[in-house]
Amino acid sequence: MRIAVTTPTGNVGRHVLAMLVRAGLRPVALLRDPARLPEAVRGHVDAVRVDLTDADAVVAATAGADALFWVDPPGTGDDPTAHYARLGAHAARAVTENGIGRTVFQSSVGAELRHGVGEIDGLARTEELLDATGAPVLHLRCGFFFTNLLLQPLSGVVPVVLPVDLPMPWVAPRDIAEVAVGRLLAGWTGRRVQAVHGPEDLSWEQATAVVARATGRPLRAERVPDEEMRGMLRGAGLGERQVESIMGMSTGMRDGFVSEQPRDATTTTPTTLASWAWDELR
Repeated sequence: MRIAVTTPTGNVGRHVLAMLVRAGLRPVALLRDPARLPEAVRGHVDAVRVDLTDADAVVAATAGADALFWVDPPGTGDDPTAHYARLGAHAARAVTENGIGRTVFQSSVGAELRHGVGEIDGLARTEELLDATGAPVLHLRCGFFFTNLLLQPLSGVVPVVLPVDLPMPWVAPRDIAEVAVGRLLAGWTGRRVQAVHGPEDLSWEQATAVVARATGRPLRAERVPDEEMRGMLRGAGLGERQVESIMGMSTGMRDGFVSEQPRDATTTTPTTLASWAWDELR
C-alpha cells in the first residue's frame, strides 16, 4: 500500500508518518524541504519535494498513491479562506487524475456550517471539492488543538472572544493522527465524516486552569470585546481578511453551535489536556 502524507512535519502529520512506519509501510512524505524530516524516519519514507500550492506538482507527487492524508496548510496571503479552497482544488485534481482510492482530509468542527466560520469556510470548500470527485473520502472534523495553546502566553491572561465558560472539544494532535491512520489502513466506501472531539469538552476557563496546574504559572482566560481582539490582530500586522478569518472561527460558533457529530465512542479520544500539558509544557 502506497500512502501519501502531506504536512509530514506538522502537528498531526508527523505522527501519521511515524505510525505508518511502525505499521510496516513506507509512506510518501510530501513537503517543501525533505531535510526537515526527523533523521530517524528518513530511511523509512520516500520524501518528495513539493509545494502544495503548485497543482501540477501535487498531481505528479501523488502519482501511484493508493491513499492520501491531506491537510490544507496555512498560507501567508491576505485571504486564508481562498487559499484553503485553492489547495482543496489541487487535492481533488490529484485524487481524480491519479485514481487515488481513498483520502482522509483533516477538516474542522464547524465545517458543517459551510459559511460564516472564517478560515474554516475554506476547509468546508475543500470538503465539497473532494466530495465532488466521487472517490471515497473521510473528513475528520477535529476539535481545538492542544497545540494552539503554544500560540498563547503561558502565564498571565489569554484574551478570547468566546465566553470563558463555553465548553468546546479540545484534542491532542496525536489522537487525530491515530484516527487518521486507522482509517487509512482499514478503508471504507463512499463519503464519511468523523469528528475527533478529544476526551472531554472544556471551556477556556477550565483549560487555562489545567495549564496553570501543569506549569506552575498563573494563567487565566479573559473575554474581550470583538473589536478589541480585532485591534490586537491588526497590531500584530494582519490584514483585514486575515483578521476576519481568525475572528470567524470563534464568532461563527459561539451562538448555539452544536457539532454535527455527537460525542460518543467513535468521536472521543483518550489524551487529556492535563497529560499533554505535563509532557509538552511542563
